Amino acid sequence: MDHSKLTRNIVIGMFAGIVFGSLIYAFDVSEDGIFWGLIVDGLLDTIGKIFIISLKLLVVPLVFVSLACGASSLGSGGGMGRVGLKTLGLYLFTTAVAITLALSVATVVDPGAGMDRTTDSVFIAKETPSLKDTVINIFPSNPLKAMAEGNMLQVIVFAILVGVAISKCGEVGERVRETLNDWNEIIMMMVMMLMSVAPYGVFCLLISLFARMGFSAISELIVYFLVVAGVLLLHFLVSYGLIVRFIANINPVTFYKRMAPVMAYGFSTSSSNATLPITLETVEHKLGVKKEIASFTVPLGATINMDGTAIMQGVATVFIASAYNIDMSFTDYLLVILTATLASIGTAGVPGVGLIMLALVLDQVGLPVEGIGLIIGVDRLLDMMRTSVNVTGDAAVSAVVARSENKFDMAVFEDNRIQDQVVQKSS
Repeated sequence: MDHSKLTRNIVIGMFAGIVFGSLIYAFDVSEDGIFWGLIVDGLLDTIGKIFIISLKLLVVPLVFVSLACGASSLGSGGGMGRVGLKTLGLYLFTTAVAITLALSVATVVDPGAGMDRTTDSVFIAKETPSLKDTVINIFPSNPLKAMAEGNMLQVIVFAILVGVAISKCGEVGERVRETLNDWNEIIMMMVMMLMSVAPYGVFCLLISLFARMGFSAISELIVYFLVVAGVLLLHFLVSYGLIVRFIANINPVTFYKRMAPVMAYGFSTSSSNATLPITLETVEHKLGVKKEIASFTVPLGATINMDGTAIMQGVATVFIASAYNIDMSFTDYLLVILTATLASIGTAGVPGVGLIMLALVLDQVGLPVEGIGLIIGVDRLLDMMRTSVNVTGDAAVSAVVARSENKFDMAVFEDNRIQDQVVQKSS
């Protein structure tokens, strides 16, 4: 499979979906009509949802198999704890940087100025778990139930325990590791099969979305939308660019070029978990991160790395405080940074994580949680953007950890011909 053509086709499918969907919305096509019922809500929406379901189908087996393989390889060499601390530390660091940037820019621009809102917006937040419950719920009592329910933090813990146990079982463990590696190849083949139809899935997803909402939701909150989008772009280019260039010591232009298909997937699916199979394949076969590192850092990042969400929380906090004419102290800002950074791990497995995490942050600094109702209209589009940022952050951290552990293949990163040969073997 030619990755340059795949990237081009995904981008074409993405923009075509946005354009045609917006045109359908602009012409105010009746939702009761035959065209809408058969084409938009029927054929296109069905294909898009099947595509997303197919991606999610691979998430749990891929996370378990890849993490177990990675943990067994790292555990046998005594590097499991070192790699784990580096990975977790880098994810927390980039999240803290992201929300600090968001608070700084939002404070200067003040996107909520002049709104003079009272507490008449309505948003019912799901109850956030206590710190004690959050820690306890990370550990599975029934691993099969965790897999069935898609509780990724519990699946990760179980996979790591299995991997470490494999590394300590000698010859028996080696046989199990080989079996898991075989399963990993099978799952990656399924990923490649899905990638071949990705442009069509992306097209159907976006045409269905924009036919329903167009760009009208942005107009009422244009300043807030532009501030969030601007900080996402700033973090994406500057923060990750500096990390990749000066810490991983690789060319950031090549890095972004390699990650283009993953960004497009993240944008269209709005889910780091749904994009996980593509992220893992790209990080390993196009960036050159060795399997034992990629299979550990990427699934972990898809679950706990929330840089894009942290940016939304930072801007939204300043926006809501300004809209309700509430002054925030320097201590409040520090509390927002701390809460959002830690919450990126603690609430990662909760559905609707972005808005739930925001409710937690607002509650910590005494802001009206119902203010979330002001931004719901544009959150769907911003969620697409921040997912692209999140998956890029997963890859950047993976590259840094791999370079620090001498587990990075520079030949794979620099040579396009090697990329195509590797992928062709898979396909």
